[in-house]
Amino acid sequence: MAKKRVAILISGRGSNMTALIEAAAAEDYPAQIVLVVSNRPQAAGLERARGAGIATIVVDHTAFAGDREAFERALDAKLRANDVELVCLAGFMRLLSPWFVTRWSGRMLNIHPSLLPQFKGLDTHRRALAARVARHGATVHFVVPEMDAGPIVAQDSVAVHDGDIEETLAARVLEVEHRLYPRALRAVAEGRTRA
Repeated sequence: MAKKRVAILISGRGSNMTALIEAAAAEDYPAQIVLVVSNRPQAAGLERARGAGIATIVVDHTAFAGDREAFERALDAKLRANDVELVCLAGFMRLLSPWFVTRWSGRMLNIHPSLLPQFKGLDTHRRALAARVARHGATVHFVVPEMDAGPIVAQDSVAVHDGDIEETLAARVLEVEHRLYPRALRAVAEGRTRA
């Protein structure tokens, strides 16, 4: 069976991108990372991707003077030109419009640092601590027009400790993310789960 062609969209250091690249290096992994795209030319993850021999492209959102549709059309064109079948968002700090999300419906994944539907949006670790939840974690979900609301592919959690601060909790959740995202992408690439 041919491996699914995957693009990863990043804005920063790309730690989840690295976890996906490492998983995809395995012979039996059902997806190959063919492209890493960043909206920021200085994103540290671009260098990591190049170091792993993966093609990189920058589609700098600032070059589109606030025209989100033009930015997304350029992004979409790059993905299609590279025969991308699945898209993984990994710290991509741009909200995508319904137009783009619909074009990639059922083929775009995101990882979110909470146990959705809890704590959608930003500052999830701070909010989890404030809510005194016993467990916190990460969710991989299909992207839909409503933020952090798509069908869930996989979740995993860690215990919240009494002495936790945002940084300690975030570090443990990040370890979960790095295990969870490759597992979720495998399930989607093998067709075991659909939106």
